[in-house]
Amino acid sequence: MAPALQVLLDGEVHRARDICASAADLLGVSAEERLETIPSGQQRYRNRANWALSYLYRAGAAERPVRGHYRITDAGRKLCTDHPHGIKEKDLPSIDGAVPPSTVVDPPDDLTELDPVEQVSLGVERLHSAVATDLLNRLHANEPAFFEQAVLDLIMAMGYGGAEGTATRTQLSNDGGIDGIVDQNALGLSRIYVQAKRYALDSTIDRPTIQAFVGALHGNQANQGVFITTARFSSGARAYADSVPTRVVLIDGKRMASLMIRYGVGVQVNQTVHIVEVDEDFFE
Repeated sequence: MAPALQVLLDGEVHRARDICASAADLLGVSAEERLETIPSGQQRYRNRANWALSYLYRAGAAERPVRGHYRITDAGRKLCTDHPHGIKEKDLPSIDGAVPPSTVVDPPDDLTELDPVEQVSLGVERLHSAVATDLLNRLHANEPAFFEQAVLDLIMAMGYGGAEGTATRTQLSNDGGIDGIVDQNALGLSRIYVQAKRYALDSTIDRPTIQAFVGALHGNQANQGVFITTARFSSGARAYADSVPTRVVLIDGKRMASLMIRYGVGVQVNQTVHIVEVDEDFFE
C-alpha cells in the first residue's frame, strides 16, 4: 500500500495497471517474480497490488473518479507521511472516513492453525467484506433515484414481490415519505411500503425519522413497511420500530450490503470453488 500511495503522490489520476507496475518497480520485484501466478492464473504481484488499491480506496486514502483509475486523497497523503515504510490494515481505520474496524475481517496471526476449509471460508469472508464496503460506497455516490431503485430491486430479488408482484418507485418530490411500493400479488391486495435513504455511511438515523415513516404508513393505511439506508440506526430508533403495532423492518447499510451479496443484486460471481473430500461410503 505504501508504494502505491507513493506512485499517486503527484495528485494525478493513474490507471490501476500502471500503479501496479510502478509499485512493483519501487519494491524491486524482479522480472522472474512478475511471471509468478496464483491459481486463477493472474500474476501474483498484480493481484497483491490490486488488493492494496482496494484497501486504500475503502479507507478513503484514494478515490476512484472512473472505473480502474485512482487518485490520492488528503487522507492518503497523511497516511503516506505517517507510514512511509509500510502500511498495515490496522493502520487504515485511523484515517478520517475509514471503514470501521468491525467491517474488516482480520486473519489470525498464524494461518497454519486453520485447516484448509477454514482458510477458504476466511478468504471468502474477507472478500465479501471488501465487496460490501465497495457496494455501500458506490450506492452512496450515486443519485437518490438510483439508490431507491436498487432497494426495490433487492426486495424483489428476496422474493417479496411474489410470482406476479411488482415494485414501483414513487416520484422524487411529494412522495409523502414513501419512496417505493411493492405489490406482493398481481391484484395489489398486499403491499409493502418502502423508504430508502442514502445517508452518509457513518451517520445515525434517530427515532424521529422512524416516527415520521410510521406516520407516512398510517397516512397510506399501511400495516407494514421497510426502511432501508446506507447509514445505521440508533438504539432508540430500533426500540420505537419494535414498539409500534405497524410492522416496521429497519435495514442498515451493513445488512443491506450483506443481502445484496446473498441475493446477487449489484454483484456477479467471479469464481466458483469446489471443495471435495473423500467419500467414506465408497470405501466401505
